[in-house]
Amino acid sequence: MAERGEKRKRESEAENGGAGDSETPAGAEHPLAGFKLQSILRESARDKTIFLHGQVSGDGKSTEDAVVILERAPFQVETVTRLLGNNPELKLQLKNDIYSVYHLNPPPELNEMKTTIIRPATEKHIKKYVRQELYLIQETGEDYKNITLPFIESGSFSIKVDDLYLIAISHPRGIKSLRDLNEDHLPLLKNIQQEGQAAILKKYGVKGNQLRIYLHYQPSYYHLHVHFVALGHEAPGITVERAHLLSDVIQNLELDSQYYTKCTLTYALRADEPLLQKFKEAGKC
Repeated sequence: MAERGEKRKRESEAENGGAGDSETPAGAEHPLAGFKLQSILRESARDKTIFLHGQVSGDGKSTEDAVVILERAPFQVETVTRLLGNNPELKLQLKNDIYSVYHLNPPPELNEMKTTIIRPATEKHIKKYVRQELYLIQETGEDYKNITLPFIESGSFSIKVDDLYLIAISHPRGIKSLRDLNEDHLPLLKNIQQEGQAAILKKYGVKGNQLRIYLHYQPSYYHLHVHFVALGHEAPGITVERAHLLSDVIQNLELDSQYYTKCTLTYALRADEPLLQKFKEAGKC
């Protein structure tokens, strides 16, 4: 069971001030010195997050590209207690019977935003956060053999594991994704489910029926792995066109050993993904 990859580690260090510094050291360059907004790459009202591309003063003379991610911090019990317990100023927006909506402006110390800065940002970084059109692919078993599998084997899709959180990674190699699974893998899948639940219960006190346990298709990397996420946490990639519950996978294979070899799997691809181009070239989308 792997909990954090190096990327998560770096992000955690960045969130917590690296080696313990909570502010920019005296005399050090401000990470957003001379920031000039170039474009809004993407924004999400649901996640209360905005992704920005800008330029900052690198050494006072030259400029560097930077990606800045602004995210509203989650509420904390102590914060809301302080905020609502001091008769905050409320501006009425709407009132209907017992329901009323107000605008509340918290004091600066309670209005922090998590700010992630990537600098110098390469074109690859900027492209990663640009909003892309999405296309649904309905991949049949034949499509997998003729389009997706050759694409995977060409090495065009990275299999580097660089962003792990709470994930079970299978030891056996050669199981790339759902498409490779059959009844021979049922003991492995059941073991991942049972041992994963037991380990999480022991360490975190979270029961199996409080977990969302699933596989991605398409996955981020082609080595079989299973995600374990608390039901209350809306993690990226839990949408119906990507996440497949492990319990459903096990049941499908018990009903038909070749289920994932034959079935049509629907998933979304971004406009800039090479695999989408392969499907277009084959006249499949």
